[in-house]
Amino acid sequence: EKMMGILYEKKDRIAYITLNRPEVHNAIDPEMILQLLKAWTDYRDDPDCHCAIIIGAGSKAFCSGMDLGKLIPLQTGASPPESEADRAVLANPDMVDLAMLRNFELYKPIIAAVNGFAIAGGMELVQATDIRLATDSARFGLQEAKWALFPKGGSTVRLPRQVHYCKAMEIMLTGELISSQEALRIGFINAIVPSQQLLQEAQRIAQRITRNGPMALKAIKEAVIKNAGRTIEEGLALEAKLAGPVFSSRDAKEGPKAFMEKREPIYLGK
Repeated sequence: EKMMGILYEKKDRIAYITLNRPEVHNAIDPEMILQLLKAWTDYRDDPDCHCAIIIGAGSKAFCSGMDLGKLIPLQTGASPPESEADRAVLANPDMVDLAMLRNFELYKPIIAAVNGFAIAGGMELVQATDIRLATDSARFGLQEAKWALFPKGGSTVRLPRQVHYCKAMEIMLTGELISSQEALRIGFINAIVPSQQLLQEAQRIAQRITRNGPMALKAIKEAVIKNAGRTIEEGLALEAKLAGPVFSSRDAKEGPKAFMEKREPIYLGK
């Protein structure tokens, strides 16, 4: 689907979301919020789509965050709404949270392909993904404190769970950018990939994921996300609850059967 702010397409059980405002480092404006929300909702609800890849257009930036000229002044009341999208986002502030995956319930896997800067809201979007690849020139940072703002896209909750406490604090309190090498060292990303192979490598991983049982994939991600912050006992109980329907599914009979018959399994997601 051709949209101005993002490109959204689906092919071979993979959804592709391209942040497409390279002239402003893929900064997120109200138009993009509406389109992102639409894309994530479509991916979530499409039974034939089992993995998503999010990437930024151009080689300079993945996403530089919320448009400081447009979206932030709207949110702080510094400038009045001008477009339909402006009015929609103002009328429903939750839209921004949902579009940026702050509290959008989505248990299907997401791969981030980070080509360049992932800053502020862009870095927060990366934190909402499951597998992350970056180019050598990628930079990550949360610069909100520099502009007297708060990284309220989930960073204070997610980042200390994804990297060590003191590293998370350094990133948020200094506002300084870290290199992709540093991001790899602290375990924030999975791999550094040459830029010409970035999308290809994301696709390779996505294809590997889409060969797996879709119910299993969703239940695994849901268990991991919901168990963060629970006691071990509560966590194990929730794990058992989420594993139950997977084991009693048709796909769970097909998987081991295909293995024994030395063939590729055919999964129906039920």
